[in-house]
Amino acid sequence: MSGLCGWIGVGTSVPENLQLVQRMAGPLARFDGGEIQSLAGWNSALAISANDDSRHFYQKDGLLVALWGRAGFREPRLSQLARAEGVAKTLADHWRESGEKIFANLTGAFSLCILDEGSNEAILAIDRMGIHPLSFQISGEGLVFGSSADAIILHPRTRPEIAPQSLYNYVYFHMVPGPDTIYQGQKRLLPGEYLIYRRGRAETRRYWEMRFVEHEVRSFPELKHDFLDVLHSSVREAIGGEEVGAFLSGGTDSSTIAGLLGEVSGQPARTYSIGFDASGYDEMEYARIAARHFSTRHHEYYVSPDDIVSAIPQVAAIFDQPFGNASAIPAFYCARMAKADGLSRMLGGDGGDELFGGNVRYAKQHLFSLYEHMPSVMRKGIIEPLVFGIPGGASLPLISKARSYIEQASIAMPARTETYNLLERYGHGEVFTREFLMTVNAGHPAALLDEVYHQADAGSLINRMLAFDRKFTLADNDLPKVAKACELAGMDVAFPLISDEIVAFSLRLEPRLKLKGTKLRYFFKEALRGFLPEEIIAKQKHGFGLPFGVWLQHHKPLQTLASDSLSDLRSRNIIRGDFIDKLLGHHLGEHAGYHGTMVWVLMMLEQWYRQR
Repeated sequence: MSGLCGWIGVGTSVPENLQLVQRMAGPLARFDGGEIQSLAGWNSALAISANDDSRHFYQKDGLLVALWGRAGFREPRLSQLARAEGVAKTLADHWRESGEKIFANLTGAFSLCILDEGSNEAILAIDRMGIHPLSFQISGEGLVFGSSADAIILHPRTRPEIAPQSLYNYVYFHMVPGPDTIYQGQKRLLPGEYLIYRRGRAETRRYWEMRFVEHEVRSFPELKHDFLDVLHSSVREAIGGEEVGAFLSGGTDSSTIAGLLGEVSGQPARTYSIGFDASGYDEMEYARIAARHFSTRHHEYYVSPDDIVSAIPQVAAIFDQPFGNASAIPAFYCARMAKADGLSRMLGGDGGDELFGGNVRYAKQHLFSLYEHMPSVMRKGIIEPLVFGIPGGASLPLISKARSYIEQASIAMPARTETYNLLERYGHGEVFTREFLMTVNAGHPAALLDEVYHQADAGSLINRMLAFDRKFTLADNDLPKVAKACELAGMDVAFPLISDEIVAFSLRLEPRLKLKGTKLRYFFKEALRGFLPEEIIAKQKHGFGLPFGVWLQHHKPLQTLASDSLSDLRSRNIIRGDFIDKLLGHHLGEHAGYHGTMVWVLMMLEQWYRQR
């Protein structure tokens, strides 16, 4: 992995500070062996590990600046200065002139820090979509920060104490949502945020947020022309003059990237796909359709249960906190295949669904919202008395469906999106020990969901959900999943579908062009009709789903790994022993695919503990 780390406010001497910050940077370079560069003052230090084109450094008159990523400036004058004098120097000079306004001028994927020893101040910031993470912890009169918690906890002033609330949130979300981390007192920046640290106090602010323009009407030909332009320029920028590969699942996003990669580079794209020898999980047919359509240099690998057993400890270790998205495993094997093929960067298609309305739940919530907008007198005075008043209605399929629809539609957003949440279904009292529950707020996840949902600057349901998913689906889940899987394989990754240009385009697209009735990604698909194969446009979303629960029923080494992991987790007094027994016994036999998800989440928690 690449990244940066450092601190301000404490120190001994410049040589000792350099030695410590280089040790902190070790985890950032452990898989790709990237060069570590460091700077230090008398009470601060920073280090960065990255490729030459992603590593930007500057030090002068007590000011230390580091930026990790491929960032540029929107203003042409600053962009020209950056090319001549370097991104970090331009950032430093204009920070002194413009202060916090400089962040809105930055474009691309980045994280950065500015340390001013003279005033004992620090500034941290990350990009608009949260592609490059940055966490921080206040320790006494100092601020310690890093792209990974593994770097932060190596500083002697930090205490890596696990936060019970974050453990609870992990089991609820299958990841630890920001701004929290797994460690007590350690936070991470949210997308589009910056932090100002002065005199022992830190304050986070937003320099950018999603602001939707919902009533701008433009012709379809004009929109299509502009959309294809930003798609091509975003892929061109992501390539960066290198030979790159692309993940290819056979879905709309990955197929679009594969096709554009061939057009922009002028040669057949190198594409990589993962399959599973399990009924209902293998999507290789669609990947092959896309590969043939675009004449790519296509590569395939079928992940086996033995592969999963081998990869689980490695994947658990690469994450700096528990992470329960099983798709990290196929993403790793896909990236490893590209690495063996001599590549050093992959293009991921993540983000298209969350900008253009592609997730199935968007259509589902639209249907529920129709009932919500009916006049109350009709709902409460006619429909509900009729549907719920029929004797024996629960045994009648049509009435039972109507009751289920009304019950779910009556739940306010965003709680309605969590009606199938595994932890909610089991009940937290059935899953967690009584002692553990006494240390947490079981209502915190729902409160966090509600807070983020109602922050959205949008009038339409679809745009509120897209803003919501920018955090929970992208920044907290899908982006770290792919980035960490690539890191484990020693690969760099870029996400052209969430470039600043494409995000800006999506914000001005009418809501009805994202979700037209229940038609997902209406504009995106229509704009690419004739470019993408019809089979890809018509297919339902799938992705790199892992048949873990299915294989767990028959594969002995996988059973042993899961059983041993949950047995050790039992001794930590977090999860109830009788729930573990029921999960591995009755529940798993009842529905392997459904309950296998919770087995995975708990197994990866224990595996993360083991790798600490």
